[in-house]
Amino acid sequence: MENYKVTDRQTLWEGGFLRSLRLTYRKPDGRLRHWEAIERTNCDDIVAIVPITDNNDLILIRQFRPPVDNYVIEFPAGLSNSGESPEKAALRELREETGYEAGELVYLGKGPLSSGSSMEMLTVYAAKGLKFAGIDGRDETEDIEIITVPADEIYKALLRFSDNGDYIDLKIMGLVEIARQQKMIN
Repeated sequence: MENYKVTDRQTLWEGGFLRSLRLTYRKPDGRLRHWEAIERTNCDDIVAIVPITDNNDLILIRQFRPPVDNYVIEFPAGLSNSGESPEKAALRELREETGYEAGELVYLGKGPLSSGSSMEMLTVYAAKGLKFAGIDGRDETEDIEIITVPADEIYKALLRFSDNGDYIDLKIMGLVEIARQQKMIN
């Protein structure tokens, strides 16, 4: 059976961080279709980190996200600079956003963030052996609150944040389960 195939990419507009594209793709029956998507212009990869303390607490962050005009509870995450490995980006972002350094970084997976509109791929790691080293290098646009939640209370805590009006990054639930399956969380 013939597969779908993107045959052309046309830039519709480009900003400082994002590019809008018109993709042309061929369906298995030979017909051409069009799709609009966005991609990042300033990074190689996107990383997220599931930080787990020695006490089996999860470290989350709360920050204002302009696209949704609200505060969002999420795991630390960020962009990898050109030529920077996802592992190095994860360690850097963990330090910048939470002040923690990881003694161990374990790959949890990679996949699309919003496959219907974005080309972004997210690589996720669990971080253990955490030591607080101080926040260093935080982006000037980030005003981050650090939240520590016992792993066995994560779902109750997320409900409380939601009840208080914060949005919850739904990836948290899936990433917690992946980390549990890989025995990273007790």
